Amino acid sequence: MAKTRSPDWENIKKEYIELNGDVKLKEFAEEHGIKYSTLRSRKNRENWDSEINKDVATKSATQQKNVATENKTKNNDKEPIDKEVKEVLENTELTDKQRLFCIYYVKSFNQTMAAIKAGYSQERAHVTGSELVRNSKVKAYIKELKGKMIGEIFIDAMDVLNKYIKIAFADITDYLTFGQREVPVMGPFGPIVDKKTKKEITKIINYVDFKESNVVDGTIISEVKQGKDGVSIKFEDRMKALDKLSQYFDLFPDNFKRKIEEERSKQAREKLELEKSKVTGNDDEVQDDGFIEALEGKVEEVWKDEK
Repeated sequence: MAKTRSPDWENIKKEYIELNGDVKLKEFAEEHGIKYSTLRSRKNRENWDSEINKDVATKSATQQKNVATENKTKNNDKEPIDKEVKEVLENTELTDKQRLFCIYYVKSFNQTMAAIKAGYSQERAHVTGSELVRNSKVKAYIKELKGKMIGEIFIDAMDVLNKYIKIAFADITDYLTFGQREVPVMGPFGPIVDKKTKKEITKIINYVDFKESNVVDGTIISEVKQGKDGVSIKFEDRMKALDKLSQYFDLFPDNFKRKIEEERSKQAREKLELEKSKVTGNDDEVQDDGFIEALEGKVEEVWKDEK
C-alpha cells in the first residue's frame, strides 16, 4: 500500500498569505487535498493572519518611502534649504521643553534663564543650557526661529543689537532684591533681650541681597568685586548702549524710539546729579546708605566718561 504524501504546509501558508487570506477556507482545503478542520487548526495555531498584516505594513512603508523619495527629487529643483534647518523641519525629535528653550533663548540669548523658563532644573540650568545650545537639532531650531524674527534672511548682527537693548534697559531687580527688614539687635553673646518684656530687641535695617549667579544674565555685568564697603556690581555702560541704539533708529517703531530717548535723558540727568553732588559735597542730594555702592557699583566706575 502506497504511503500517503504529507501536505506541503510551507507552500500552503505562503499561498494563503499572498492571497491576503481572501479565500474560502473549505474550498482552499479541498484544492490542497487536506481536511478543512486540519487547515483551520493549523492556520489559527500559527497565526497566519498576523503575518498577512505584517506583510501589508511592510508594503505600505515601502510605498511611503518611494513617495518620499519622489517628493525629495521634486524638491531638489527648489531653492536649497540650510541643512540644519531642514533637519529640524523634517524631524520631530525635539521635546516640548527643548522647543520652549529655543523660544525663550531667542528672546534673551541667555542659556540659563531660557532653561529655567522652559522647565529644566534650576540647579542644573547653567549646564543644561550650555548642552542644549550645542545640540545640533536645538541649534538648528534656534536658527530657524531667529530667521522668522527678522524675515527670510538670518542676520547674526541682530544678536549684537539685541545685546545693546538688554544693556540699555537692564532692570536692577532682575539681579538683586533690596529694601528694609526688621532684625534682632545683637550683643556679644547673641540677641539682646529686653529685661522687662523678655522679648528680643529689634531694629530696622536696609538690606541688599544679590541673586544667585545661575539665575541672572551675567552677560551685561562687566564686574563684580569685593570692596571695603562690601560687594559691588558694575553693569555694562548703559549710555554707550543707548547711543549705539540711536544709530539704528530706522529699524525701530516710533514708540521704541521714544523709549530710547527717554532713557537717555534719564541717564543724563542722573549722571549730572551725581557729578554735582561730588562737587558740592551735598550728601542730601544723593543718599549714600550703601545702596549706590551695591546697586550700581562705584559712581566713578559706572559713569566714567567715554574716551
